[in-house]
Amino acid sequence: MNFRKVIAPVLLALSILSCKKQKEVPAETYESKLPNFGNVNLENVFTAEDNVLLEQPNIVPKITNYYQKVWEQGDLSGGLLIAKGDKIIFEKYRGFAKENKQTPIDENTPLHVASVSKTMTSMAVLKLVEAGKLKMEDDMTKFFPKFPYPNITVFSLLSQRSGLPKYEYFDKNISPAPEELKQDYLTNQDVVEMLIKYKPELARPSNTGFMYCNTNFALLALIVEKVTETPFPEAMQEILFKPLKMNHSYIFQKKDIPTASQSFLSGYKPYPLDRLDLIYGDKNVYTTPKDLLNFSVAMFSKDFLKPELKDKIFQPYSNEKKGINNYGLGFRMKEFDNGEKLTYHNGWWHGSNAVFAHLLKSKVTIIAIGNKYSQRVYSALALSGLFENFPYEMEKFNKTMNPTGAGEKDTTSLSTGEL
Repeated sequence: MNFRKVIAPVLLALSILSCKKQKEVPAETYESKLPNFGNVNLENVFTAEDNVLLEQPNIVPKITNYYQKVWEQGDLSGGLLIAKGDKIIFEKYRGFAKENKQTPIDENTPLHVASVSKTMTSMAVLKLVEAGKLKMEDDMTKFFPKFPYPNITVFSLLSQRSGLPKYEYFDKNISPAPEELKQDYLTNQDVVEMLIKYKPELARPSNTGFMYCNTNFALLALIVEKVTETPFPEAMQEILFKPLKMNHSYIFQKKDIPTASQSFLSGYKPYPLDRLDLIYGDKNVYTTPKDLLNFSVAMFSKDFLKPELKDKIFQPYSNEKKGINNYGLGFRMKEFDNGEKLTYHNGWWHGSNAVFAHLLKSKVTIIAIGNKYSQRVYSALALSGLFENFPYEMEKFNKTMNPTGAGEKDTTSLSTGEL
């Protein structure tokens, strides 16, 4: 008997069985080092009906026409994603992440979403509230004993009602300009120390009304660090990015400067960094549309944040002056005369523009991220009018698609996009 002929098939069979066993290793389960944070099942958040486009069967062709007209003809750079429930109905990428037209942008390219970062910072804070590590009524002096402004709480910061001066204008608010402003890069700790040391005047009396202020979210990031005893970039990985499988998301730090996607002026001229570029919490989440969709799906879920806390995110808290625009906890909103509510956040920093709309009734998510400065990115918010009864947004969408007058103009003002 030729043993070689007999043994060879046996060894081959054992090898195949061994490979199969190796492939059957169970999927890794993420367990956070921080308390009360872990997996949320993003697979079973929606019903079949949530994923169906019920109202307008021609929505996708309209979005396609919009993309061709605004993004392709406008030579925008970045990504656009629209999902109904967890079903992506439109997704496109174009442009480049690095100068000299290097690194084409695709679904795995993290881009800076600027103030859309506030939605994620607020969620991290609320997860700490849920865990009993924080209270909304906690005063700033609990975390910063020498904090010079009374009666400013975690809620004051989240709802943009603190009245604190804006750190990006400290060189104007503090006279003479402090030595700290001569540093190459300011940190979040520098921001709170300058507030304590120089006591610049409040921009408005605290808790008397809405005032958009990036200082609020820079301080919230420090609070997350103090409560978790973890640097904010790592805490965000633990609290949000890893549990939600936001695998291409991170907080921008100095070490990321050589590798991070750049932002540009027109013609792919790089936008230079400045001393404010390392402050986080208010900005500096780098992420992808698909990662942001996971975040949106988690907010629709009943399992990621207690419903009573989640509902607080989308309540209007600045009602002193009647109007359409308002602010919740890390989210903007428009409350229209017909009773409908549009919940979203825009972002702008240097050459980056972003839109993140989380539509409560239709369970639609709209994400637009651009890294070559253009106000036209903000027109993506008007796509919300295709899914819900937002006549004002529908009017803006129609103007975008059918501009009047000589030559096309942007149909959204810079005030709709901010740091």
